[in-house]
Amino acid sequence: MDKIVKTIAEELNITTKQVEATIKLIDEGNTIPFIARYRKEVTGGLSDEILRTLGERLSYLRNLEQRKEEVVKSIEEQGKLTDEILQAIAISKTLAEVEDIYRPYKPKKKTRATVAKAKGLEPLAQIIIEQKETKSIEEIAKDYINIDKLSEEDKKNKDKVVKSVEEAIQGALDIIAEDISDNAKYRKEIKRRCYREGTIETSASKEEEKSNYEMYYNYTEAIKYIPSHRILAINRGEKEDFLKVKIQKPEEKILSYIEKDIIKGETQFTNMLKETILDSFKRLIEPSIEREIRSDLTEKAEEKAIKVFGQNSKQLLLGAPIKGKTVMGFDPAYRTGCKIAVIDETGKVLDYTTVYPTEPQNDVQGAKKELLKLIEKDKIDMIAIGNGTASRESEMFVADMIKEAPREVHYVIVSEAGASVYSASKLATEEYPDINVSIRGAISIARRLQDPLAELVKIDPKAIGVGQYQHDVNQKKLAESLTGVVEDSVNKVGVDVNTATPSLLSYVSGINNTIAKNIVKYRDENGKLKNRKELLKVPKLGKVAFEQCAGFLRILDGDNPLEITAVHPESYEATEKLLASLNFDKNDLKDKEKLAELRNKLKSVSVDQMAKELGIGEMTLNDIMDELAKPGRDPREDMPKPILRKDVLKLEDLKEGMVLSGTVRNVIDFGAFVDIGVKHDGLVHISEMSDKFIKNPSDIVSVGDIVKVKVIKIDKERQKVGLSMKV
Repeated sequence: MDKIVKTIAEELNITTKQVEATIKLIDEGNTIPFIARYRKEVTGGLSDEILRTLGERLSYLRNLEQRKEEVVKSIEEQGKLTDEILQAIAISKTLAEVEDIYRPYKPKKKTRATVAKAKGLEPLAQIIIEQKETKSIEEIAKDYINIDKLSEEDKKNKDKVVKSVEEAIQGALDIIAEDISDNAKYRKEIKRRCYREGTIETSASKEEEKSNYEMYYNYTEAIKYIPSHRILAINRGEKEDFLKVKIQKPEEKILSYIEKDIIKGETQFTNMLKETILDSFKRLIEPSIEREIRSDLTEKAEEKAIKVFGQNSKQLLLGAPIKGKTVMGFDPAYRTGCKIAVIDETGKVLDYTTVYPTEPQNDVQGAKKELLKLIEKDKIDMIAIGNGTASRESEMFVADMIKEAPREVHYVIVSEAGASVYSASKLATEEYPDINVSIRGAISIARRLQDPLAELVKIDPKAIGVGQYQHDVNQKKLAESLTGVVEDSVNKVGVDVNTATPSLLSYVSGINNTIAKNIVKYRDENGKLKNRKELLKVPKLGKVAFEQCAGFLRILDGDNPLEITAVHPESYEATEKLLASLNFDKNDLKDKEKLAELRNKLKSVSVDQMAKELGIGEMTLNDIMDELAKPGRDPREDMPKPILRKDVLKLEDLKEGMVLSGTVRNVIDFGAFVDIGVKHDGLVHISEMSDKFIKNPSDIVSVGDIVKVKVIKIDKERQKVGLSMKV
């Protein structure tokens, strides 16, 4: 355990004390959001991102230690365990290194070497590898011809028979070849050289065929420099049968390295050993090393892609809500018509319909008449247009229509990724049993504008669609990572326990699907919860779950004003003492004037002195004071608001040098896609993000950011726009 603690501390650049304390909290069953928010003193204020990484590494390193024990036990049972092997296993840092050490001792299927061993040729192999014998190898090999020594029954089994000198020598060399390929030291050095000097080469499977992978039809790049997005693109091209992929290795240097280690001067065995080393490399080492390198590159690329996807998803989930507005959700389409749903400021469905302003019907006048009637009737403030098929045609129609609206209406382009998945889901059927599947997508689009988090948690995070190659990566790891991202986002914002859906509640720390449904059922049967303590009456929500979830659940009009904040019940007593020391009480949080006075008083509090008086940590006190200064504050209010539009921009309107405002829709390894209001999002390449060198685009921008960009390239034929943030 000490070893694991030390490793994690070094990797994350934190103290061993922090690691030990966090591991204890994780092992006690505390969730990451709870530890990050309410156990800052214990962890030294580690962020949720660091805590999640710590949890992942803890799990990996514990598995590694368990595998080491299994391997040691297996080798020991074979009677082959040495101090050298024990030491090598002890210092191994990855599962791959442990498996390389275990390789020679792993029970094998039938191979040329196992057959040769069964024929009794191991001593001959030993003679060859020692290279000391002066007697000719042919003479020595004669002793291993066993055809005359076998029973009639055994003679029928070719796996036991050695008929000739050549067969004996070849069998011995097969044993040597396998031993070389199983040698952990050689494998480690070969991989090291391949990573340092090898290249990845791709060529076309069908040269004449057009595809998205044409840049890789004749492509070479050093393994040590290839970025993760290219690895995933190459993998996909290979999977779709457009590309052939090969790892070019420094073969001569590898062979020379093994020869130097094995061959002892010029003897009768020199040439045969050189040929055996080549055979071992070509037949046994090269294919498996190639698989391992490709697998390793893919794993690292997937980790990066999953991380990028997680960062993008978090930004999308934490998008600023648009409160107090009646919204029309506009789900664009061609043949089947555009689905329309109107929802009020609470998310309640007021109206829905289908209009046909796009191809092939082109009923612009009929659609305009119907929607203008709805705008007036329902007092619509905003129109949320989904960004999928027919989005730009719909945008042009909406921009034109709102010029005739009886009230001021803006429109916003909203990501509709996953809306169709949600529409057909069991959850959507439960929420809107009497509304057609196709209309539910429009409701989801409208609600995403009002409260992105509450709506997006209803969708499988993979379907949110802000990443690259998310369908190509390890789906289990992606799901785990994204679940963590959603949990962190939901708990960062907090949840109104009296209005939240089961899907939103299920992401709250300590609450599973069953408890989430039980909370809603309890609410339905007993009315709104008046205080957090009442949660303990919910079936299956015991003291442990209560401790984990209470601080993240808000009760907006209950008995205790502290419960509109993130102050945990365990800190109520300290909070009330703090308020009393400043001549206030918790009810003053409801009074605007008193609250303004309290804010001023809090600024003059001596944190270290007050923390001692209250018997709590300084970090906890700072968090309590932040909550008291802005009770009920939504952290998403600091996020950039969506761009409200009244008019549409066409590709033909763009000119190089134009400066526009846009919304970052996706951040990838090589840049960011920005919605500037034309049909296709423009690309800001990483080289155009800043005058300084940038290693990672997500250091500069996040999904949802509003950025100023300059048009630097327009490709009308391919409908592509190049942008620069060097404005």
